Amino acid sequence: MSYRMTTGWVLAFVALFVVCAGCPTRPDRVHPPKINASAAGDKAIEMFDADKDGKLSGEELDKCPGVKAALAQIDLTGQGAVTADMITARIQAWQDSKLGRMSFSCRVTHNGRPLQGAEVKFVPETFLGENVKVAVGKTDQNGMAMISIPELTPPGIAPGLYRVEITKPGSNIPAKYNTETTLGQEIALDTQGIQEGVVFQLSF
Repeated sequence: MSYRMTTGWVLAFVALFVVCAGCPTRPDRVHPPKINASAAGDKAIEMFDADKDGKLSGEELDKCPGVKAALAQIDLTGQGAVTADMITARIQAWQDSKLGRMSFSCRVTHNGRPLQGAEVKFVPETFLGENVKVAVGKTDQNGMAMISIPELTPPGIAPGLYRVEITKPGSNIPAKYNTETTLGQEIALDTQGIQEGVVFQLSF
């Protein structure tokens, strides 16, 4: 190969490299958090099944508000009770959807009026494991809060079952809305009512 041809190929390669180097990189795909679905289902029953009948119902569901909030999605039998297999199946459905994070907002009211300046914290049920992260937001004058995992890009919240804790400096919000919360929410594309808007109505 002649010197001229060799030089031409080298220059072409360099030009291609420069062009590619100047191209914007595509963002990495956001994958669903890794959850051992079967282990999570078993752990939920272990943690909350007080009467050891192999399912969660009644007051047991009050102890895990994330599951209770998603009862219609988890208990497809409509019997008001949740087994380990049901929880496992629901987690598997999130994973099959390939959704890693989604945009989500909610509204908080106090005695029917928007609650401004409140911190809304979505705390994953512990049986999901450490890969599902806490997400937070702060309400505006309309009581609306965008919920997102801090310092992550793109913003959003991962699929999961969450306890919802609401606090506000200088406001004596009862423990049933924060430290002993009865509020829960499932995050998933097909969660019942999520498209219409989620409202947490506080009364105190």
